[in-house]
Amino acid sequence: MEMVVDTAVDFEDYFPSMVARLGAEGFVMELCNGFRLLMDGESGLITFESLKKNSVVLGLDDMGDDEIVCMLNEGDLDGDGALNQAEFCTLMFRLSPGLMDNNGLRLRVEQYGVM
Repeated sequence: MEMVVDTAVDFEDYFPSMVARLGAEGFVMELCNGFRLLMDGESGLITFESLKKNSVVLGLDDMGDDEIVCMLNEGDLDGDGALNQAEFCTLMFRLSPGLMDNNGLRLRVEQYGVM
């Protein structure tokens, strides 16, 4: 008898409920706080080193270097190998289909200069 192991991880999108609770402006402020938590203090960017160092805060201390690089590459829109605040917030929105379906939210978030 062959045993099959399901290694897929279910992702629950909490962002829409956070927006409902905090409002658009409060949610954007929380994203900015998250960015500051993960960024390198000198460069003001989320770098490989800062993400690796702070992965423990995210509960991702078992992440491999290749996974960190993939995460950075996914959000790096300008090709500099790091994430600025706008790239980080854009990535968070892309990872939350529920937010993108919420009519008007994207426009309000753009008003706060993060997209």
